[in-house]
Formats: sequence, C-alpha cells, structure tokens
Amino acid sequence: MFNQSETVATLAIVLVALGFLIWGYNRSRPYGKLGILAWLQSVVLITPWLLFFGLVALGIYINLIGVILLLVISSGIYIYLGNRLRSEGQEAILRERAAQRLAQQEAAEKAEQSPPPRLETGAPRTSDLIPIPDEDLQKIKGIFGIDSFFATETISYQEGAIFKGNLRGEPEKVYEKLSDHLTQALGEKYRLFLVDSPEGKPVVIILPSANDPRPATLAQKNLALVLLIATIATSLEAAALLLGFDWFSDLGRYSEALPISAGLWFILAAHEGGHWLFARRHNLRLSFPFLLPSWQIGCFGSITRFESLVPHRSALFDVAIAGPALGGIVSFLMLITGLLLSHPGSLFKIPTEFFQGSVLVGTLAKVVLGSALEASIIDVHPLTMIGWLGLVITALNLMPAGQLDGGRVIQAIYGRKTARRTTIATLIVLGLVAIFSPGNPIPLYWGILILFLQRDLERPTLNELTEPDDTRAALGLLALFLMLATLVPLSPSLAIRLGIGA
Repeated sequence: MFNQSETVATLAIVLVALGFLIWGYNRSRPYGKLGILAWLQSVVLITPWLLFFGLVALGIYINLIGVILLLVISSGIYIYLGNRLRSEGQEAILRERAAQRLAQQEAAEKAEQSPPPRLETGAPRTSDLIPIPDEDLQKIKGIFGIDSFFATETISYQEGAIFKGNLRGEPEKVYEKLSDHLTQALGEKYRLFLVDSPEGKPVVIILPSANDPRPATLAQKNLALVLLIATIATSLEAAALLLGFDWFSDLGRYSEALPISAGLWFILAAHEGGHWLFARRHNLRLSFPFLLPSWQIGCFGSITRFESLVPHRSALFDVAIAGPALGGIVSFLMLITGLLLSHPGSLFKIPTEFFQGSVLVGTLAKVVLGSALEASIIDVHPLTMIGWLGLVITALNLMPAGQLDGGRVIQAIYGRKTARRTTIATLIVLGLVAIFSPGNPIPLYWGILILFLQRDLERPTLNELTEPDDTRAALGLLALFLMLATLVPLSPSLAIRLGIGA
C-alpha cells in the first residue's frame, strides 16, 4: 500500500501533469483547429512515457516489446496528426495571405489620403541624440515601408537605435525584407534585430556589427585545452574507481580504465558533434567546448558559446537540442545493449539499489532484467554503466537554466521571460536538494556553476518574433520530461514493490 508521503507525491505529479496539459491546451486554443492539432501532437508524443511510468508507479511493468509497441503506435498517430496539420495549415496560409493583401491595400489607401505626420522641430536633448551618424540613420530609416514595418518613433539604444512602429506582415518575411534592404544600403556595418518590446509590441533594433560575438581568444583556447586534459584524467579516475582501484595511485593501470573512459569520451564527442552539425547547417560558429571535469562521473558535460549571431529561435533550438539528442540516443543505446548483455559473471557487480537512483534507468532495468533485480547484488555489463553515466551527463545539461542546453531550449520555444523564470526555479530546486541531501555534492556544484557562469540567457536572436514550429516544441517538451525521469530517483518503498532491490 502507498504510504502518506508517496500518496502526496503521486498526487503532486498528477496535478503537475494535468496543469501542463491544461496550460498547453489554453495556449493552443486561440489558434483554432491548427493549435488543437499541434497540442494533440505534443500529447501523443509524450503519452507512451507517461503511461509507462504511470504503470510503474502502480507496480505494473511491461516488457521491452510492449514499450516498443507503444512507441510505434504513438509515432503512427503523430505522423497522421502531422499530415492533418500540414493540410489544414496550407488552407490557413492561403486565407492569411488574402487577409494581409486586403489589409495592406487599406493601409496604403489611408496613407495616401492622410497628410504625413508633423515632426517636432528644435534641437534634440543630449539624452535623445542617436549614436548612429546622421547619414547612416537616414539610410536606415529608408529601409522601412508601409508594407513591412511602418516606423513611427526613433529612440537611442546603446550604440544604435530602437525603431518603434507597426508590423505589416509576417515577422519572418518582414525581417528578411528589412535585413536585405539594410545590407544593400550599408553593407555589413549594422545588424537588424526584430524583437518584442517590454510592452509586447514589435520593435526593430539596429546595432553596429562591432557588437557581434567575438571568436575565442588565445587564453580561452588554452583554457579549453587545459580542461580537456583535466577531463581525460578525471574520466580515467572515474573509470578506475568503478573497477575498484585508484588510478592516481597507480598510473600504470591506465589500460584497464581506458575502455570505460573511451566509452564516456565517445558520448561526449557525440554530444558536441550534434551541436557542431546543426550549427554548421545554420551557418553558425561555435566556440571550443569548455569541458567540466568531474571526480564523480568523469565529466559533467561542457560549456559552448555562440561566436556568431543566431538568425532565429528555430536555429537556437536546433543547435541546443542536437547535442543532448545525439548524446542521449548513444547513451540510451549503450544502456539497453548493456542490460541485454548482462549475465551472471559480467564485469561489474553492483548493488541493485543502484537502479533506484533514476526512474528511467530503474524502470528500463526492470523491463530488461526482470526478477534478477530482486537480488541484493547483480552482475551488469560495462556498457550499462557507461550508458547510465551518459544519460546523467545529458540530463544535467538539459536543466532549464541560463545558457545550458535546456535553458536555450526553453528560451527558443517559450521566449526569454519564461526562460528567466525557469532559471530561477532551477536554482531554487538545486538549492533545496543541496540542503536536504548534504552527502550529494552535485546539486551544489551545478547551482554554483549556473549562478556564476550560466545564469544569463543567450542573447536575443535576430528574429525573435517567429516562434519554432510545434514539432520542435513537442520534441523540447519530451527532452525535458526525459531529463526529469533520469534525474529523479525512485522512492525506496516503490522500488521494493517493483522488485528493484532486496
């Protein structure tokens, strides 16, 4: 039977899940049929995992074939809804374009009939002086038009200017048009940003290209190299500790720790390769990865900076999610393969309580190993350990905070305001876990890392108004859900009811 704490925890999880579903539905409802179809796609993508973990919470688990069947069925429904969404979207686009043409014609007629606005004369105040040279400012004002962005006010901002006005058309097309006109008029001297103002209205910001992100300095490259060497050492030490010896006390035994350490490096390389692949697809430059060595698991991942401006939020999402996706898939396959290859006499003998440390790892182990987890000690293949470490590294980097991969995903999908809130919430949760789990230094380490190095959001993309499509939103939500499933442990009593641990 459930004890009181588990009942409260289960009820809290159910309420949070219902809250997310209701919030997503309310967010999608204003978009009509298209919004509802997109919301259903998100629900279908996550339902197999919710059903799987829900059955586990009730003490019911299904075998690996059943899990695969659930994923296949959900994928089929997801594809069907995607086809419906595309067909409905084509009709909506045609209707929207027709409405825009009518609106533009009406606006043009009104502009022709009304006199031009009168500007106040007199010398501007010093605080109102625009730092952009007058000649350039006039050319910049010439890029605006009644069919794109009708500028009504110019305000000084940093080394450039903010142009307030009315957006006339789809943000993506308006941005491309304004950006092309700016390049034709002034080359690469300035950058154009299309963003939301604090009042929620679209504004155009023009800044000198001298403010673009800069390549890594020689000192930063040297730091990245030092961290790489340190990570090689800590990964060998972590592998050696798993094998039962201290590598730093016996350096000659490096060959014993090398295979496990190499598996961890492969996962890290896959993670960084995912970032690099999609950055190249969007013509973006990334800095060298600054690896984070760890005595506990070898490495906590890396910090990677953008060295060029990101064109839109979809590109930010793609680069952010690609690393955890590729690294997570490799880790997941290693974990499953390791579990399938595990047998009495495998290299590692570990307490079955090990599998209580993660909802995802524990339930997958129960599906594959079955009643073998009822013993106090179990023999597992080395790939099991490597895959688990890789999943933990992936999950830690998916925490929704600052410039971590998870923070960038939240910023890309839900915007900067929501990303700030999730960063604060993540720091609070890490602080609480560090207080109530003093024997676990990882939450405190990550709290300090985020607070001092990663709490700031990524700089705005050039086109902040165009949101990522619903497929990206669903994938981001799934990634965050799997992050929680990896990091949240099973309660001891629930684990025992499931037969995980003696």
